[in-house]
Amino acid sequence: MRNIFIAILGLLLVTSCRDSKVSKQKVLLDSSGNINQVSVVIDNEMWSGSLGEAIRKVLTTTIYGLPQDEPTFVISQIPPSVFSGFVTRNRTLLKIELGKEAGLKVEKDIYAKPQKVIIVSGPTKEALIEVIETNSDKILEEFKKEELKELQRRIAKALHKNKAMQEKMGVHLKFPSVFRIAKEEGNFFWIRKDITTGSTNLLVYELPYNAIKRNDSIINQIIKTRDSIGKAHVHGTLDGTYMVTENAYTPFHAKIVLDNKPALETKGLWDLKGGFMAGPYVNYAIEDKKNNRWVVIEGFVFAPSVDKRNYMFELDAIIKSVKLD
Repeated sequence: MRNIFIAILGLLLVTSCRDSKVSKQKVLLDSSGNINQVSVVIDNEMWSGSLGEAIRKVLTTTIYGLPQDEPTFVISQIPPSVFSGFVTRNRTLLKIELGKEAGLKVEKDIYAKPQKVIIVSGPTKEALIEVIETNSDKILEEFKKEELKELQRRIAKALHKNKAMQEKMGVHLKFPSVFRIAKEEGNFFWIRKDITTGSTNLLVYELPYNAIKRNDSIINQIIKTRDSIGKAHVHGTLDGTYMVTENAYTPFHAKIVLDNKPALETKGLWDLKGGFMAGPYVNYAIEDKKNNRWVVIEGFVFAPSVDKRNYMFELDAIIKSVKLD
């Protein structure tokens, strides 16, 4: 009889734990918020002072490679007194906690899912400012990663079904069905989405492995290559016009990793030779030693008179979904 009682008690405890977990999952509702928007939980006095200024300086850092100054994030302030209910479901939150030990914590899915919460704490306002300034790169990187992941999740809901790029080049790229294949010539693809004021575009092509050499002239090599591709494939509506790199704007260049492979990132401005079109671009050259080639994926935008940050961010999210056979 005693053994039966113990067995029943154990079953009740297991069931209780399971119900507790299920209950917790039900409480964790879907997060909300626009892409590249961060909510800052801080009281009004601190927000209007030097602490708020330090936060704004970090989160609204100007994005390099756009024709006009645009901030990395759009930010909104939430006083702690109203931080409850639906407001807590914002996907990206920066919480300021005064009167605690100085430090920074990165948490996930506290109030909703998916969610990134960065908690900055400090005993004084000066200590909080120091934590923010010391960890500025980390704060930006954590929020950027969250936004990239979220946008890729949204894109994956309605993907383009074209398999030609995969079959011809062994390149897998997840892009939305609202894009179209504007041009396909051999191992060159131009993928395009029409927008109200212009278009967003992706170019995908391959180069021989010896086409790019890692030396002091690597940026010039990449620019020369993209200009030759523009002349051959990306033409304006008027005869003789084609896309070139804007020489007056110094390109940004960095070594990164895409699909676990070394890659070169270059971003700057393009214009139309002989025409009046221009805009930002980002170019990724992926070193594919296995297939003795470079795979180049470039995104560029033509959208005069409107902000271009989110258009470029979408192209970046698409490019960073790449997988090579």
